[in-house]
Amino acid sequence: MKFNIALLAGDGIGPEVIEQAVKVSDAVAKKFGHEITWRPALTGAAAIDAVGEPYPDDTHEVCATSDAVLFGAIGHPKFDNDPSAPVRPEQGLLKMRKKLGLFANVRPTFTFPSLLDKSPLKQERIEGTDLVFLRELTGGIYFGEKGRRDNGETAFDNCVYTRAEVQRLAKKGFELAMARNKKLCCVDKANVLETSRLWRETVQAMEKDYPEVEVSYEFVDAVAMRLVQWPNSYDVLITENLFGDILTDEASVISGSMGLMPSASMGSDIALFEPIHGSYPQATGKNIANPMATVLSAAMMFEMAFNLPEEGQAIRDAVNKALAEGIVTEDLAEGGKAYGTKEVGDWLAANI
Repeated sequence: MKFNIALLAGDGIGPEVIEQAVKVSDAVAKKFGHEITWRPALTGAAAIDAVGEPYPDDTHEVCATSDAVLFGAIGHPKFDNDPSAPVRPEQGLLKMRKKLGLFANVRPTFTFPSLLDKSPLKQERIEGTDLVFLRELTGGIYFGEKGRRDNGETAFDNCVYTRAEVQRLAKKGFELAMARNKKLCCVDKANVLETSRLWRETVQAMEKDYPEVEVSYEFVDAVAMRLVQWPNSYDVLITENLFGDILTDEASVISGSMGLMPSASMGSDIALFEPIHGSYPQATGKNIANPMATVLSAAMMFEMAFNLPEEGQAIRDAVNKALAEGIVTEDLAEGGKAYGTKEVGDWLAANI
């Protein structure tokens, strides 16, 4: 098979970890007889520096005409430290999600047998954890009307959802639950928020279409607590944009490192795959960043975008073997030998 893949390295450690995912993807393609054409494009601070826009039209054209998008990270301290900056790298991410119609963020959380002791939680609490969050990505408070009044002394951010937005996200949640353990949790704050009541009644109305799925409804604060008590009790969780942003970062540390977790952002026509971590500017160019999350995002790409589970599993097997044998970057070495970003990528590609 032949694939055209948009390659958005972004900022900070983005180019370094993307380079390793490309190595691994090319190794998988060679092993299984596929052909990949990589289509690089600018985004984030790198794009602002080049053309003054964090998600240029040329980049959108590359993404929209590709079979999938593999994305690194965006962000730069010069923008973080300037509250008055008129253009920010993160605006490019929001614009990209909106223009590509990427409404469902798929964030898995799972554990690695060789790294159970690296988690901040007790081993008996996290063993067997394998859950997936579906976070709504293009609506809610991040995209609602916002502004200042009373001479800047009062600020507001409106959270708005339509039933159709909830339905399309919930549909993916039900379908994913059917393919897994047939358990779905709708996370909301329906005792307080009107948007959450819309979420709950919409999902309740859809239950009849998926009679095999066991559906539960939990308040976001309760889920935040249970994630650190019994994370292995969850299977698929669906929630709105802000709640999902917070809860998925909480869940990400269960595995022991944010440098291990992949993600996908799905739309009707195209999907984007990226590590959950940020641009980590302090590590830029030092060859110390953990590339595993980006490599595992490539595994998700083969599985979800191209329906090639064997290729995805080949990547997962290589990652598990590397972790078991200590072929890891400094964040996981803990006094043992630490390998560089490029060395880990080389090892994974060679193993495949």
